[in-house]
Amino acid sequence: MANINLRKAKSIIKAAMAKGTEMSLKPLSVVVLDAGGHVVAFERADGASPGRFAIAHGKAYGAVMLGMPGSAQMARAEQQAYFMDAVNGLFGGQTVPVPGGILVRDKKGDVIGAVGVTGDTSDNDAAAGVAGVEAAGLTADA
Repeated sequence: MANINLRKAKSIIKAAMAKGTEMSLKPLSVVVLDAGGHVVAFERADGASPGRFAIAHGKAYGAVMLGMPGSAQMARAEQQAYFMDAVNGLFGGQTVPVPGGILVRDKKGDVIGAVGVTGDTSDNDAAAGVAGVEAAGLTADA
């Protein structure tokens, strides 16, 4: 299984934070997970609340563990709340099924990790995360 490396993870975070600044977003927190759901890197901007790690992690964790971005998880939760409730129970309450959880794919289209961004609206979080992934030369599935 291919995984995202630390250099790429740091690149994603730097570019996502820069996009947040460019868009005048509230302070962001960004986490990058590998394909197994393990943290590769995390950064919390000055002024971001300390609880943001758990939210960013939940967005990314749900994406990588279910193989679907946060936007698709949210749609699924709206259509089948019982399914997402059950999944969240199976994963120990670690999923946050909203935009901002982004699958990261390599040039072959294989999932190599996920990014979770939080701090502003979910759609803005997703936009910053996509910018970070694309700046690293990877494909974002948001």
